[in-house]
Amino acid sequence: MKTLFMAVVALFLVSCSGAPRGPDPGFSDRDITALMAREKVVGLALALIDEGQVVKVAAYGKRNLERDLPLAPDTVMYGASLTKTAFAYMLLQLASEGRLDLDAPLTRLLPRPLPDYRLGERRDFSDLAGDERWRRLTPRILLAHAGGFANFRRLEPDGKLRFHFDPGARYAYSAEGMYILQLIVEQGLGLDAGREMQVRVFDRLGMPNTGMRWRSDFAANLADGYTMDGKMEPHDQRSAVTAAGSMDTTIADQARMWAALVRGDGLSPALRAEMVRPQLPILSAGQFPTLASRPGAPVPGLAAGLGVVTFQDRSGRGWFKGGHNDSTGNMAICLEARRRCLVMLSNDVRAERIFPAIARLALGRNDMPWRWEYGWYGSALQP
Repeated sequence: MKTLFMAVVALFLVSCSGAPRGPDPGFSDRDITALMAREKVVGLALALIDEGQVVKVAAYGKRNLERDLPLAPDTVMYGASLTKTAFAYMLLQLASEGRLDLDAPLTRLLPRPLPDYRLGERRDFSDLAGDERWRRLTPRILLAHAGGFANFRRLEPDGKLRFHFDPGARYAYSAEGMYILQLIVEQGLGLDAGREMQVRVFDRLGMPNTGMRWRSDFAANLADGYTMDGKMEPHDQRSAVTAAGSMDTTIADQARMWAALVRGDGLSPALRAEMVRPQLPILSAGQFPTLASRPGAPVPGLAAGLGVVTFQDRSGRGWFKGGHNDSTGNMAICLEARRRCLVMLSNDVRAERIFPAIARLALGRNDMPWRWEYGWYGSALQP
């Protein structure tokens, strides 16, 4: 009887410890810090979700190395392109409520022709005047990154926005499509995009340290970034709401968001299924350069979802979204089989080099398409 009692107590302690369940033997904080030391990663935060519930949230290293300030689960970090998935989540809520038709063309969603809008650098669409293909754009096409645009117009030789292929023809990652989606929300639906994100996502899910624009209270616990050569880049104070990438957040808040996403909170079952359904096969060998249709062996089963990329894992369907700039590396990976997700935020872009190893530790053997996401993976350049 005593042995049975001790076993029950031990099981209770394990269940309350916050340690991740499932196929992750040997996963420990020591594993993470060793990987960070190998690549000189300054700071890394991660969360693990199992069966749709957050089971681990942790932070390692520094938010600022020069001032020896530790990174914590509530440290504000740059969300980068994870913003795109958060914005897609908000749009899918509107669609679930019947307020947004994902398949409606812009001619039905905007009160004026798209080229008539000249609302600042990111939302000036006058370059498209004379090209009627804008009429074929729909929210579904834009969420699947099939609008036909470069990632940013500034990458064009003349800096002008243009179509490179017919809308819906193929996948090509583009922030420009997100700007059009934001225009639909603000000009077509008459909503404040920042407020909708705050109310529908951040407040609803209990994400107190996340916002679509800079807040002065973020400054007290803020992570600065580090480039590939270890140079510190001060955190950018983004004052404008941008659907493509203005979100500041914490790992504690992102854990709540991705748990809600994998559960489908706030979405109809049909829209939750659409989010991760393969909408359009991805036939490129890599994500970047955005418009490159490099021949070669595309990843079997790789496809655009709505705000995420889907892939075929050995356990079933998987999906993911990354976020990146010169001093930021973020990644979220979810596996449908167990509603299991790994979310990683880093204020050091060198962390991307250890993301595959962390994913193996946290998720077990998986088929995340790292080579497509990071061109160096599996090559002679791989660390």
